[in-house]
Amino acid sequence: MHNSGQRVVITGAGSGLGRELALRYAKAGARLALADMNTEGLKETLAMAEALGAWGFTARCDVRDFSQLAALAQTCQERMSGVDVLINNAGVSSGGFFWDLTLEDWEWQISINLMGVVKGCKAFMPMLMEQRSGRIINIASMAALMQAPGMSNYNVAKAGVVALSESLMVELQPLGVKVNVVCPSFFQTNLLDSYRGPDSPSKEQVAQLLKNSPITAADIANIILEESEADRFMILPHESGRQAWAAKQTNPQVIYDEMVKLAVKKMETAGL
Repeated sequence: MHNSGQRVVITGAGSGLGRELALRYAKAGARLALADMNTEGLKETLAMAEALGAWGFTARCDVRDFSQLAALAQTCQERMSGVDVLINNAGVSSGGFFWDLTLEDWEWQISINLMGVVKGCKAFMPMLMEQRSGRIINIASMAALMQAPGMSNYNVAKAGVVALSESLMVELQPLGVKVNVVCPSFFQTNLLDSYRGPDSPSKEQVAQLLKNSPITAADIANIILEESEADRFMILPHESGRQAWAAKQTNPQVIYDEMVKLAVKKMETAGL
């Protein structure tokens, strides 16, 4: 693939999918700007990318703080003279039935998973508009499309990322800037390290789903690079996710009925 020298920014690059994306782009010869709150993880990711022959730098960045993202954009301008790919990947998981979730749970989830992406796009927008080129890849989730029970705040935040990406895609395409959104199902990652939920059984259920996933974060990173380069707007890396989304588009009621059954099961587990 002739995309060597691409200048790529990745938030949440200290672990999981963000790290695998960094390594995948490193293999393709990219220059990397890696951001995360986890500075230890960032150092490891950079060392792994450098071992693959890539050049890069790291920045501690909390996506809730616009000034940190704006500073990151400024550093990219200074050190790389611009950006070709911005990947808004930083995210956290959470769960719990609506009646158990506090408003603080909602604020936390939306401030990171939705507003973190909005702020990431906003921070790099002047540069992308001036360049009249580049690509934004926003990492959402199948939760944006399927809305499973017991994770309403996560579902809403990720659905917002899809709507944001659709909006940006139509506004930025005339300016030469491309947009993709990725909706992975559960995959093997360390997302649960940041998990916040009122009960541990739901965390265990999610852990089980992650463990049973036949696809790794590295596989997903491969798919993201290939399908974004092919200009596929919505990237659904999982076969099961593609099938579920096709089913929902054809007959939403089938999916709603399945989700209600799932809710009943979850409530029985929770002793409701």
